[in-house]
Amino acid sequence: MKQVIAHVALVVPDYDAAIAFYCGRLGFDLVEDTELGDGKRWVLLRPKGATETALLLANADGERQRAAIGNQTGGRVGFFLFTDDFARDHAAMLAAGIAFLEEPRHEAYGTAAVFADPFDNRWDLLQPA
Repeated sequence: MKQVIAHVALVVPDYDAAIAFYCGRLGFDLVEDTELGDGKRWVLLRPKGATETALLLANADGERQRAAIGNQTGGRVGFFLFTDDFARDHAAMLAAGIAFLEEPRHEAYGTAAVFADPFDNRWDLLQPA
């Protein structure tokens, strides 16, 4: 998972569990973890080898932020995780017990398969064409 083209925001109910999942099972690096006070927290994660931040966990705005994320993804919280080697990363994620909701498919834009995280979000593992 080497290439990231955008920052992605995600609201999760348990930030420690999210950090453990993304860093432990998906191999992200923890870039920043800051308590902002009043129960607010800002966490930046990045796939190993990526040059941009891939995932922002932040609870600064609660329900408003959840609504904004849903609006940006057509009402479904969805994310893209870009890879330079789909077969390698798909196999590694399967070995780590990641549940894939859709089998790999070949589209004009690349190869993709949808997987789930423990927080009811769907991700596309995508190797652009």
